[in-house]
Amino acid sequence: MTSAPRLIRFNKPFDVLPQFTDRSMEGNPRPTLSNFIDCPGVYPAGRLDRDSEGLMLLTNTGRLQAWISDPKHKLAKTYWVQVEGVPDDTALTALRQGVELKDGLTRPAKARIIDTPEGLWARTPPIRERKAIPTTWLELQITEGKNRQVRRMTAAVGCPTLRLIRYAIGSWTLDGLAQGKWDDLEPPRVPGPPKPSNKPPRRPKTPRKPRAQDGAAKAPAKGDRKPRHK
Repeated sequence: MTSAPRLIRFNKPFDVLPQFTDRSMEGNPRPTLSNFIDCPGVYPAGRLDRDSEGLMLLTNTGRLQAWISDPKHKLAKTYWVQVEGVPDDTALTALRQGVELKDGLTRPAKARIIDTPEGLWARTPPIRERKAIPTTWLELQITEGKNRQVRRMTAAVGCPTLRLIRYAIGSWTLDGLAQGKWDDLEPPRVPGPPKPSNKPPRRPKTPRKPRAQDGAAKAPAKGDRKPRHK
């Protein structure tokens, strides 16, 4: 019996692996999703780096997992980013127009300076701040998923990332979800290819015999042939 589609959201803490098992060869296993989620049959729809925090989506449906995580669907991801320094207009414009990275130019992003997010939890351990250098919070929205893209983008404009929190994936957000907690969401209807037609397959056309031209002499039938004289 096929189980019903399920979609859950999880607020991943810092230093937690975005998977259910630690495949490293280290003696002490690192914290994973299994330390927080007791929900057999679901798996992550996309990744979130170990040193990042915030929203992860998990599902038991492969089609939904592919739809959420595939960059070609351009499902926007919104991040709260605490950076070192204060980005100027030039830096913000670069983020909005696209930043040249080693693996290519990023797509245009939405970027703006924001206040410290309301109700933000403390990170353990806290970030390292330098007294002589201020920090700034950015809201950055991207529609692709290059490896460690947000960190590389802010570094490229001269403002290294100190703390990274994914706030939203599409219309799903962290709102009302405490750190380390998860809950169920209503699974969306995933668009797919059109259903096959119920009409019977068309028969291949049979070549028609050429018709005799008007006025052309027709070959006599076998019974109408005259006997040949010897």
